[in-house]
Amino acid sequence: MPLLGLVLPGNQVPATLSIGTAASSAARILTFRHAIRWDIVRHFAPTALPFAGLGVWALSCMNPAYLSLLLGLFLMGNLPLLFRKPMPSRAVATVPVAKLHMPGAAAGFISGFTGAVGLVFNGFYYRLGLRKEEIIATRAANEILLHLLKIILYAALGLLSAHATVAGLVVAMAAILSSMGMKYLLPYLHDRLFHYIGHAAMVIAGIMMVIIAGEQIAQQENITVYFAHADERTQRD
Repeated sequence: MPLLGLVLPGNQVPATLSIGTAASSAARILTFRHAIRWDIVRHFAPTALPFAGLGVWALSCMNPAYLSLLLGLFLMGNLPLLFRKPMPSRAVATVPVAKLHMPGAAAGFISGFTGAVGLVFNGFYYRLGLRKEEIIATRAANEILLHLLKIILYAALGLLSAHATVAGLVVAMAAILSSMGMKYLLPYLHDRLFHYIGHAAMVIAGIMMVIIAGEQIAQQENITVYFAHADERTQRD
């Protein structure tokens, strides 16, 4: 998201991300299909879909720079987790349905508004005690329908330009290659290192989002900061 914001208008970044992430999700589902927790998908996705539509509509009416700023600050809140010893997690055999509706609705809305939401909700999957393969596969299954719906809505609302489509296809190719490589790399990653990489990615993305969103808001609101040094005589007077 931060990198795409450097080459595309802010309101076209979500559509580009959705194209790339949909392809990535499809590749991850094929690669890790046996690790999908369908009990989570069955209740998470149906709640997320209508709120994704609401998020796309909000994007067409609102300025996404402010939400990007808030999400960036939220992601930066993971910084203490890089220095805290992770607690042993217990896998949850059956997740209560009530625990899935609120995260599903929030994920759908934020995903529709920003284009991607995976990093923001990594903590949700961590707290369920899922194995790293289950996190990757279940998140992909939860997200693929979201992204397909959003691509249709972005196009209908004029938020998917030819330039954004090309950029999305480039992201998609890179994402598919990444998913293919992940199949061979993941068995060598310790669960603790996997969580550490996830938290570090969230912090880095958060810092970049805050910087870019801050610059966008400053330009939009004509905010300028000036610095001036008083000379010695003025200071004495």
